[in-house]
Amino acid sequence: MPPFSAEADTPVILSCALTGVLANRKQCPAIPYTPVEIAEEALRAYEAGATVAHIHAREDDGSPTWSPAVFQQIKDEVRARCPIIINFSTGSLDDDTRLQEQMIREVKPDVAALNMGTMNYAKYSERRKDFVFDMIFPNSFGKISRLLAAMNEAGVHPELECFDSGHTNSIAPLLDMGLLRAPMEFSFIMGVLGGLPTTVEALQLQAGQVPAGSEWQVIGIGRPQWRLVAAAVVLGGNVRVGLEDNFYLPDGQMVRSNGELVERAARICGDLGRRPATIDEARRRLGLDHV
Repeated sequence: MPPFSAEADTPVILSCALTGVLANRKQCPAIPYTPVEIAEEALRAYEAGATVAHIHAREDDGSPTWSPAVFQQIKDEVRARCPIIINFSTGSLDDDTRLQEQMIREVKPDVAALNMGTMNYAKYSERRKDFVFDMIFPNSFGKISRLLAAMNEAGVHPELECFDSGHTNSIAPLLDMGLLRAPMEFSFIMGVLGGLPTTVEALQLQAGQVPAGSEWQVIGIGRPQWRLVAAAVVLGGNVRVGLEDNFYLPDGQMVRSNGELVERAARICGDLGRRPATIDEARRRLGLDHV
C-alpha cells in the first residue's frame, strides 16, 4: 500500500471549482460569470461544506480575463460573504505569464493553481466522430518556475495540478532549486483526454508519488467524478467538485448551484466515515496559517 498522506479518518478538505474557463450557460445555466455571481456561488459552496474555492476570472459576458482588477473584485466580493480559502487559476495556453504574475503579486490569493506539465488537451465526441476541441496545453519548466517565483514572492501557496504521472514526478528539480517547499499540495486531474484515465489504479499510482506530509486531492472531470470522489475518500485524500468539472449529480440530474455538488460530496464523505475539514483545519494542513 502506498504511503498516503492522510489517515482514513482525517477530515476531508473539500474544494469547489466554481466556474472554470470553458463551461458556459448554454451548457449549464448555473455557471457564474460576474464577480458578484462568483462570490454568491462561493458562499453556497462554503455553506455546503467547502473550505476552498477554485476560481477563474471572467468578464461579465462570460469570456475569460486575466485582469488583476477583476480578480481583485472577485476576492473582495468573496471576502465580504465568507472566509473560504481563495484559490485563483494561473492556467493559460500562452508562454507569456506576465499578467498571471501581476495578478499573483497584486491580488495575493491564499492559493494559486499551477499546471505542472505540457500535454495534449482534448475532448472527443463518439457521436460526431470528431474532436470537440483539440489543443496543446504548454507548461514548460521555465513557465512553471516564473509562476512559482511570483507565488513565493507574494506568499501565495501553490496547488500543483497534475494531469499525468510525469507531472507529479516533475517536482524534483523545483525542490532542488528552492522554488517548491513543504507542505506541498497535489491535485490529480482525471478524465481529460491526453491525461490520466478515471481509474482507481491511476489514482493509486498518483497518490503513491506524493511525499510524506503533503496533501493530495482528486479532480474528476465529467460524470466519473463521483466514483473518484469515493475512491479518494477511501484512500485518505481530499476532493474537488464544482461546475468547472461536472454539472450532474450521480442520478444524472443537472445541478442548480455549486452548493448542490459540494453537499453531495460531503454526504459521500460522511457515508465513508470521514467529515469535511473546517476552515482552520484546512488552512493549517495547507500551510496557510501565516496568511
